[in-house]
This record gives sequence, C-alpha cells and structure tokens, in this order.
Amino acid sequence: MADESLKNKTVKGVIWSAMERLSVQAIFLAITIIMARILSPHDYGLIGLLAIFIEISQALVDSGFGQALIRKQNRTELDNNTMFYFNIVVSSFLYILLWFLAPFVSRFYDNALLCPVMRVISLGVIFNSFGLVQRALLTIKVDFKTQMRSSLIAAIISGIIGVWMAYSGYGIWAIVAQQLVNYGINTSVLWMLTNWRPRLIFSMNSLREMFSFGSKLVASSILNTIYNNIFQIIIGKVFSPSSLGHYTRAKQFADFPSANLAGIMQRVTFPVLCELQNDDGRLREAYIRTLRMIVFIIFPLMCGLAGTAHPLVSVILGEKWNFCATLLSIICFSFMWNPVHSLNLNLLQVKGRSDLFLKLEIYKKIIGILTIAVSIPFGVEAMCYSTIIHTIICLWLNTYYTRKLIGVGFIMHIKQIAPIFVVCIIMTFILFVFQMFIKDNVICLLISIIFGTTFYITLSYMLKFKEISELSSIIKNIRNR
Repeated sequence: MADESLKNKTVKGVIWSAMERLSVQAIFLAITIIMARILSPHDYGLIGLLAIFIEISQALVDSGFGQALIRKQNRTELDNNTMFYFNIVVSSFLYILLWFLAPFVSRFYDNALLCPVMRVISLGVIFNSFGLVQRALLTIKVDFKTQMRSSLIAAIISGIIGVWMAYSGYGIWAIVAQQLVNYGINTSVLWMLTNWRPRLIFSMNSLREMFSFGSKLVASSILNTIYNNIFQIIIGKVFSPSSLGHYTRAKQFADFPSANLAGIMQRVTFPVLCELQNDDGRLREAYIRTLRMIVFIIFPLMCGLAGTAHPLVSVILGEKWNFCATLLSIICFSFMWNPVHSLNLNLLQVKGRSDLFLKLEIYKKIIGILTIAVSIPFGVEAMCYSTIIHTIICLWLNTYYTRKLIGVGFIMHIKQIAPIFVVCIIMTFILFVFQMFIKDNVICLLISIIFGTTFYITLSYMLKFKEISELSSIIKNIRNR
C-alpha cells in the first residue's frame, strides 16, 4: 500500500512537473525562435558572454540550500526563515559584486555594451532569491501545479514584452527585458499563490546544519556552471560572438528535451526517493525503474533531434543559422546523457553524500577541461565532439558510487540502456539518409518525424520494452484525472 501511494505521488508529480517545465520551455522556445528571426547571432552571442557570471550567482543563491531544506525530514518554520534571509543577503552581495565586475568583463571582451547590460541583467539574481523558500516548500509537497501557474504567467508576459521590444529595434535589450520580467513576475505570482510568509526569526544553528549539506552542493553547482560555460568563454574570446550565438542557440534546442527531462526527474525523484533513503532494496528497484524510463523517453528524442537538426533549424530559424544546425547534430549525442547523470547524482543527495557529489564534480571537470583544451585548435565542431567523450567518462565515474551505495554500477547501467540505445542509433542513421535524398526541408522534416516516431514505437513493441506499457498506464492516469 505504501509503494502504491508512493507511485501515485510520483506519477502526479511527474505529470505536473512535466506540464510546468515543458509548457513554459515551449513558450520560451517559441519566443526565442521569433526573436532569433529578428535579432542576430551576434546579439545572442553577447548575452552568452555574460551567462557564466549570472549562472554562478544563481548557483550560489539557490542550488544547494533549497535542496538542503527539501531533504531535511524535521524542518521547522525557523529553518524556512533562516534560508529566506540568508539567500537575500547572499544575492544582494552578489549583485554588488557583479556591478563592480561589469567594467572588467567589458574590457576583457573589448565590448563597451557589456557593462550596462551586465549591471541590469544581474538584477535577476535578487528577484529569484525572494522565491526560493516558496519553491522549496511546494517541491516538498510535490506541488508542481502551483509552480506551473506562476511560471506560465511569467513566460507569457515576458515573452510578449521581449518580442515587442525586438520588433521595436531594441536589439540586445529585448533579451535582457524578457529575462528580467520573467524573473520578477514568476516570484511575484509565487507569493500570491502560496500562503507562506517570512517572519523575523533567524537561527545560526539552523544555518550551520543546512550549510554543511548545502554548501557542498553549491560548490558542485558552481564547478558545473563554470565548466558548462567554458564553451561560451572560449568561443566568444577565441572565435567570435557570432559563433557563440550559433552555439547558444544549438544548446537551447538540445536543452529543451534534455535539461527539461533532467529537471523534471530531479525535482520529482528527489523528494520521493528521500522517503526510501533507509531502504536500499526498494531504493535500488525504484532507481533502476526510473533509469530505464528516463532513457526510454530521452534517447529517441535526442537522437531524433540530431537526425533532423538541419531541416529543423532551416525551417524554424532560416538559412543564416545553418552552423547552429551542424553544432546541434553533434551535441545532442552528449546532452542525451544529462538526465542519466542527474539521476546518478540525485542518489548521492538522497543518501546524504554531498561530499561524494563534490568530489565527483571536481574529477569530472578536470577531465572535461583537458578534453576541451585538446580540441580547441581544431575548431568549434571539435569542441562539441569532445563533450561526447567526456560524458561517457562521467557516466563511468558517477556509476562507481551508485555501485557502492546500492549495487548498480557501470555494467548494470549499460545492460539497462543498451537495447534502447541501439534502436535509437539505427533510427538516427535512417534519418540522416533521408536528408541525402529529400532536398525540401519542410517535407524532409515531416517525413523524418513521422518515420522516426513510428519506427521507435513499433520496435519498442516488437522488442517488448516494458516501459511502453508503463507509459500507457501513466497516460491512462492522466486521462482519468
């Protein structure tokens, strides 16, 4: 009965989390497509140059301490308020720091416009900090319906403003306004839709307790953010802002299925698996089932995206973004593993091993930097290929600890993943062949989508992948709600 209750809770969480993430990201993607047809790769490249500073600041504000609050079994109102005030102080300090760093960043990239842009867009760090506790408390309840409402309202309003400003000739400031309005409205609506309000209480003991867990996650997140943005720094400095614009758009397309699924599973599985943290048998079973479901969903999406990258980008963004399509077809094979990595690392958090989490991130980033350094002389495409090598090494490192904790190591992961992976690679090869013979991009895209979907579902039935029946059950649950 407890397992059934947990399953229902998970299914409900997945449904609402998926609706929240995918609906919001779909709006953002649509808005970006409209704005990208108006603006230039150079405009998006300039924003990409600042990404590392903004993302590191966001990581410092909300990556580890929200997770610490969620994981704590006996959390109190004192814990909630302590985290609220701590994050506001941290975000304010970071904004001041970014304000004074802006001129140096501008001189480093030899672009005077970056200084005012960085000072304005950094306000988003403060906006986000005011909603951290509300998001954590909703996640603890597996309440993603409320989060979907706030995110959706913010995405629509900010998107309308961004498109209007792009059409009105504001250039890069249209992108800045879109992001800031989204942060501000999202937080404001969260306050309106939730009952929690801060009180004037604070505890250093509470802070120290959660800091011991959360600080390691923050450090890991910063390492991850720096590594993920090394591409932006190198491409923007060594190559050109236009090349960076192509890469950031390719990354956005690849992130849509990959990062969203990783985010959905991380948000849902973390509080749910935390309930099983002291029962290794049930935890192992839930972990393997979740791993197979993630792979069953994300692998065909990413392989299909790689196989249709050129006709897709040409139809949506236009011929001026062709290089973006080339990069997209490569990085999909790296990004497809991100949800698996998220699940691996989620297990370490569930087990309270944020020390191992940090150690892993250090090892992986050192290896990643080495692979990037070797690939730089060969160009942007070679750098993208290097991420595929790196992600496989990361899987081996991650699974070393999953084997130690619950007995699910690298070989077990490969056994679970291999059949689905082989089917997806065959599908991708056929999609690439289509492009050799079908020159009309619209027709090629339509045929590829229809064939790829039919091919994958048919082989899944023929090979009796049990995930197909589990997905059918989830869809029936959705219809019955």
